[in-house]
This record gives sequence, C-alpha cells and structure tokens, in this order.
Amino acid sequence: MRVLVVTAVPVERDAVTRAFGGTPEVLAVPGAELHRSGAFDVLAGGAGPAAAAAAAAFALAAAPHPYGLVISAGIGGGFAPAAPLGSLVVASDIVAADLGAETPDGFLPVTALGFGRDRFTPPPALVREVAAATGAAPGPVLTVSTVTGTAARTAALLTAHPGALAEAMEGFGVAEAAERAGVAVLELRAISNTVGPRDRAAWRIGDALAALTEAFGKSAPVLEGWNRHDH
Repeated sequence: MRVLVVTAVPVERDAVTRAFGGTPEVLAVPGAELHRSGAFDVLAGGAGPAAAAAAAAFALAAAPHPYGLVISAGIGGGFAPAAPLGSLVVASDIVAADLGAETPDGFLPVTALGFGRDRFTPPPALVREVAAATGAAPGPVLTVSTVTGTAARTAALLTAHPGALAEAMEGFGVAEAAERAGVAVLELRAISNTVGPRDRAAWRIGDALAALTEAFGKSAPVLEGWNRHDH
C-alpha cells in the first residue's frame, strides 16, 4: 500500500524520510517536491490548513497509483501536562478549532452555524496500532490557523475541546483532501512546545524532530501494511 505523508516544512519532511534510510527519490508534483522512500511519499506542503489541503489534493490527484492512507505529520504544540515536550500524539479526532464565528456569547463552530464540518475521525483501529507501536498518546489534535500564544486562549480551547492533546496547523486541511479522495487519514505529531504563552527559549524543536523520525521508524510496518477493509 502506498502512503502519502504531508508535512508543513522541509525540515519535517526530511525528519520523516530519515526514518526509512537511504536517499529518497525526488519527484515533481504540482507546487512541491515529493520524496519517495519505498511505500512512502513525503512532501512539504506548506504551513496552514489551506496550503496543506491544496498540496495533499494535488498529490492525490496526480498519483499514478492510488494511495491507501494519507498522514498529516510534523511537530506541534502540546497541552500540558497531557502532552509533554518530546512526546508523540496520534489524533483520535482531527478538529478545526477556529473554523466558525465569534459571537457576543462566545465562539460557535461551523457546525453550529448549520453548514460544514469541524472534525474528522481517523480509523480507530489504526490509531490504536500506531499508538501501540510508537508509544504515542491518542487524543484530539486541534487544527488552528493562528498558533496559540496566551493562557486565556489555551483555557478557551480546552474548555471547548476537553481532552485535546495538541495543536498544529495542517491536519484538518489534509483530512479535507483525503476525505474528498476517499482515502483514510491519520495525524501524527511530535511535541516541540507547550501550548500557552510563547516562550521560544523553551521550545525543543530538535528533540521533536528526532521523535518524529523515531515514530515513523517504529510505525512504518503498521502503516505500510494497514488495510482499512481488514478492520
């Protein structure tokens, strides 16, 4: 089975491909480079849900052979204390946390407005298998267009999404593209910083990238061999 992995930036793409060893084959796809290692095609699609959706959609449409799974992968912020620095999170739900409307009574998700959707649910069996293989914590991962930088916003997100483990900027966009192509989606994040007031000195990007490489090394057999029709 072929697996498409969509990251935001090249350093994340390279961390993923490093897990597979050797030098990846570089292929051109619309608007990006696709790095192929065995059954895995990895591309850096850009930051944010719109760029991620566009990159994933183009890659899915241009593929000469269909993909069986699409993964949004990279580093992200963890909600303390559930997702500490350097840990891994696999999304049980991929949630668009800021897609909706602000009202005098608070934020309304797009679903409350009567249209659209605000979450995708990856295959639960696959989430369990990846969590078991990597030690990742399963739980909701929030997609935001603006990285959280205050205690007040952190509290608001946790109130709206109890149990959320992490936030990132691309998962929901990748999931939208995968859904339209009829392909299963997964999101896997390594935690580089704590969600809350910005403190760049406390970020551990290198540790998170190393954890991302290790995660794909451990989960590659599960991902490559997974078949949605078997579960």
